[in-house]
Amino acid sequence: MLEFATPLQMGGGGFLYWAIIFFVLAIVAAAVGARGVAGVSMEIARIFVLIFIILAVVALLL
Repeated sequence: MLEFATPLQMGGGGFLYWAIIFFVLAIVAAAVGARGVAGVSMEIARIFVLIFIILAVVALLL
């Protein structure tokens, strides 16, 4: 019966993926000198990482 169980993380890897994308964008923007874009990208990445951590903890508790 366990072989038919589907994990909770089946389609929810989007937050971490987008956090990494915005982090890389922030590093590139900082290297080019666009500090405004780098700051905004880091904030978005930070928010996505926090959402990912909260959802991961909730998924582990359920």
